[in-house]
Amino acid sequence: MDCLRSLRCLARPRERQRGGVIVKVALMALGLAVVAAIGAHWYVNQRPLPMTSDRIEFRVPAGAGVRAIAQSAQAAGIRVQADAMVVAARLTGATANLRAGRYAVERGITLAGLLDKLQAGDVLREKLTVVEGITFREMRALLASAPELKPESGPMSNADLLKAIGATETHPEGLFAPDTYVYDLGTSDLDVLRQAYRRQMKLLQDAWETRAPGLPYKSPYEALIMASIVEKETGQPSERDMIAGVFVNRLKLGMLLQTDPTIIYGIGEKFDGNLRKRDLQADGPYNSYTRAGLPPTPISLPGRASIEAALKPANTKALYFVSRGDGTSHFSNSLGEHNRAVDKYQRGIR
Repeated sequence: MDCLRSLRCLARPRERQRGGVIVKVALMALGLAVVAAIGAHWYVNQRPLPMTSDRIEFRVPAGAGVRAIAQSAQAAGIRVQADAMVVAARLTGATANLRAGRYAVERGITLAGLLDKLQAGDVLREKLTVVEGITFREMRALLASAPELKPESGPMSNADLLKAIGATETHPEGLFAPDTYVYDLGTSDLDVLRQAYRRQMKLLQDAWETRAPGLPYKSPYEALIMASIVEKETGQPSERDMIAGVFVNRLKLGMLLQTDPTIIYGIGEKFDGNLRKRDLQADGPYNSYTRAGLPPTPISLPGRASIEAALKPANTKALYFVSRGDGTSHFSNSLGEHNRAVDKYQRGIR
């Protein structure tokens, strides 16, 4: 018995020693696991994502999942791992809160930062630029081609569209201000049209209230018609008021305006780029070679400068102008002078 007891006594220190080693190994393993977890968290969430340029834009479609978002970011040049993004989004509860839109990220962004941006909806606002001088038909085509806009006006006639935005006019041409419109993803195109209409009406009213005296317009709408002609005839912006002055002089004298853009507008989509003699002779409401006065409606979307030129034209005696071929025009007070300018600049006769 004493011997057995002695053996047991000898064994206990050894067991305690082994147990201590196991505990130490377990603690070391746990420590290494913690360090590895911290390192993995930093690598996945806090490490700057490799990018192909300093600033990258990418789009998140409505309803896109985390993996699809990661693929969109990858395609744009952001080297994010889809699996890591899916896991990080689940762990942070971000999966259901990522918002659609167009995003811009700068070099140095982390996966955590990217998820924060997507949750906050820190999107770039969309832009649509309507340039001066296009027609309303062309503006509608622009709206239809903007995938970020909700196309509510698509099936509407022009009359229904005007009613939907609260316009009282019966013809849409000229009623919308050329400008750059900023909007959020999913905005209705009717909202953009409503904004453009109100902006143009304010521009027109403000210019009408400060118009020059003695103008041959019966209403702001007639001034808008003139502005649309000036917009189409102007090659050099600084000549807008002179061109307006020529047409105002012609109206006052009862002369025909004889401006090609009105005829082209009347031909519409059938116009092939060539204006022929028969076009000038074919009578119609927009033929300013056969009918005196202004056409019945504007022929384009005039900008602010053309509206102001129509209502504050140059004080000139000129009745004619012809292009010099370099974007500028030669203005003449008499038909004889005009014919000589045509010979020089159009026919090459010196």
